[in-house]
Amino acid sequence: MPPPAQPTSSTPSSPSSRPRWLRWLLRLLAWAVGVAAAGAVALALGLAIALAMAYPNLPDISDLADYRPKLPMRVYSAEGALLGEFGEERRNLTPIAEIPKVMKDAVLAIEDARFFQHGGVDYKGMLRAVLANLGKMKSQGASTITMQVARNVYLSSEKTITRKIYEILLTFKLEHFLTKDQILEIYMNQIFLGNRAYGFAAASEAYFGKPLQSISIAEAAMLAGLPKAPSAYNPISNYKRARARQLHIIDRMEENGFITAQEAAQAREEKLKIRTHTDSTRVHAEYVAEMARQLIFAQYGNEAYTRGLNVYTTINAAEQDAAYLALRQGIMTYERRQHYRGPEKFVNLPANAADLEENIDDLLADHPDNGDVLSAMVLEANAKKIVAMRPNGDTLEITGDGLKPVQSGLSDKAPPNIRIRRGAIIRVVQTPKQTWEATQLPEVEGALVAVDPRNGAIRSLVGGFDFDKNKFNHATQAWRQPGSSFKPFIYSAALEKGFTPATVINDAPLFFDAGFTGGKPWEPKNYDGKFDGPMTMRSALARSKNMVSIRILQAVGARNGQEWATRFGFEADKHPPFLTMALGAGSVTPMQMAVAYSVFANGGYRVNPWLVTRVTDHKGKLLTEFTPPATEENERVIDARNAFVMNSLLQEVTRSGTAARAQATLKRPDLYGKTGTTNDAWDAWFAGFQPTVAAVTWIGYDTPRNLGSRETGGGLSLPVWISYMEKALKGVPVMEPTVPPGLVNVAGEWYYEEYARNTGVSSLGLEAGAPGSPAQAPAPEERNQILDLFRN
Repeated sequence: MPPPAQPTSSTPSSPSSRPRWLRWLLRLLAWAVGVAAAGAVALALGLAIALAMAYPNLPDISDLADYRPKLPMRVYSAEGALLGEFGEERRNLTPIAEIPKVMKDAVLAIEDARFFQHGGVDYKGMLRAVLANLGKMKSQGASTITMQVARNVYLSSEKTITRKIYEILLTFKLEHFLTKDQILEIYMNQIFLGNRAYGFAAASEAYFGKPLQSISIAEAAMLAGLPKAPSAYNPISNYKRARARQLHIIDRMEENGFITAQEAAQAREEKLKIRTHTDSTRVHAEYVAEMARQLIFAQYGNEAYTRGLNVYTTINAAEQDAAYLALRQGIMTYERRQHYRGPEKFVNLPANAADLEENIDDLLADHPDNGDVLSAMVLEANAKKIVAMRPNGDTLEITGDGLKPVQSGLSDKAPPNIRIRRGAIIRVVQTPKQTWEATQLPEVEGALVAVDPRNGAIRSLVGGFDFDKNKFNHATQAWRQPGSSFKPFIYSAALEKGFTPATVINDAPLFFDAGFTGGKPWEPKNYDGKFDGPMTMRSALARSKNMVSIRILQAVGARNGQEWATRFGFEADKHPPFLTMALGAGSVTPMQMAVAYSVFANGGYRVNPWLVTRVTDHKGKLLTEFTPPATEENERVIDARNAFVMNSLLQEVTRSGTAARAQATLKRPDLYGKTGTTNDAWDAWFAGFQPTVAAVTWIGYDTPRNLGSRETGGGLSLPVWISYMEKALKGVPVMEPTVPPGLVNVAGEWYYEEYARNTGVSSLGLEAGAPGSPAQAPAPEERNQILDLFRN
């Protein structure tokens, strides 16, 4: 046999024949694999132990199955228009089924396109983010929507390994206990989107002023850009950045197949109407909303701001808008007649135009727009032209009549604090002709309140020129002298004492000497300073003759007049029983006056004003409801015939008297009311009604001072009332009064049956040489009041 073959160089060598370095390398590799395996096992055991310890400490998520975030209280008009909302978080809880597909698609496209494919952690997305971050200076995140829900609902924002572990664990737990739709619903309702808006439904209202269900692709893309950085991508304050992100999201929606190329192109071209802080489309009912808030808070406490209560009021949205605009227009019209008080501030402007445009927001930050009274920075000013810049960078030019309200500030001789020059911050308004007018914020205040005299429902209420400027509600809180608008209640008392509209009363001078007053003599005057002699009570009220009112109260008796006034809701202690009460020297609020005039309007019943009709929870479940009693179920405080005769007298005021402008403008006879101008023209009133609405307007300064020598209730407040009534009575048929029993008409005048044959008071103050002085000396309190109210 031949000997065995010897191994050649191509035959594999045995371990002993391998080079030493190779043997060491193999051993090292084996050792490393072993160590790695042991490490993996140890890590797995460590993670298992960590998970076992951490998992029980995860928050209970069972409540998320019935997601109930903090929901604000919302106040609505009778028709359902939003008037205001109160709560730390502005949110409108919207079930996932009611969130439009376009909104969900926009969110998924930018936040988590594989949301319905992954189990909470998107490993592919994480890998893609890592690769993207390796090639870019800018980091790219990989948080899924579920991870964001875990973080936003339960965890803090700190960036630690422990928090990240809890976030991942909580993510898995959420995915296990909740459906994808539940998770997406929580995310789309919980996420903060700036402007106090939480959730996309609230954001749609905040930024676009429209319900989420009606948004377009372009609007959805704009909203979907907010979660990343609500401040940076806020379309109100940072439109350019918001627009850039919106276009990026539209691209992502197209890339992911959520929209077609054509839809994407249309969305890129769509012009968005962003709702600004001075948006004119909302109902201005801030004083009403605050009244409702106080009422609900008194009943529900702090829960009022978190339970999602819906508060429905008696307010008519269209009439509320009319009231708001009417009062502001009336006040601004008065303001145009006032002396110009100068710019609000002077600042040093950058010489560079680009720097100026970039910093204009900051320069005007402390002077926000006040409704339609806008702030502007003067760039150039002379006697014939003002050029000013708005916060958005737009420039406007004011010339001609637009300069009249500030003409004194354009004079070369104007004091430095009055003169309008470059760097001056002024106010501007746009005229109906779309030109600009320079103006100033008014110092005068006002109020308008309207109620339904049949049941007391408040139909509209404006408590001041601007709620943000002055939160004091002048409609309910301002105690002011009513002046001549109080006279009808004295006349009403006189009807029960035998007076008739035909009673002749002398409009002759009255003089009360020092012996009567106990101090300085009192010689009251009529507003025009004239005395017209004998006239009927009808004519006297229409012409608002002070001497006649004093004589009537003197005959009725001051205490009787005081008691009678309380029937209408006035407080006796605010109307001392002195003759000055005949001139409206007591104290009332506009709301009190509206309720009091309602007694005349409804035939003699005193109704209580009310605001809230019902309250529901966020799901619409009724919690409380109020139904007012029928008119006839309220307390009757004056006889029907008294109300009828007084209406006849008040109708004369609006037909031929101090308020004749009312019927002439509105062109309907069923208008009733009385002007009021107080001593020294501190307050201007008009109180009036049509049988379906009683409305009162007041204008005056918070710290009482003269409104102007020619300013009256008929010139200041009546135009506001007319403007409001023009809207409130649109489509309302003219109402003819029904004559109640116990009245007769003789020669065109109304009489109580028992006074129809001259058995009542036929005349007053006509006796020869009658000085018109009271029959007895006044009490010391009356003397003091006379001196306080009528001293020269």
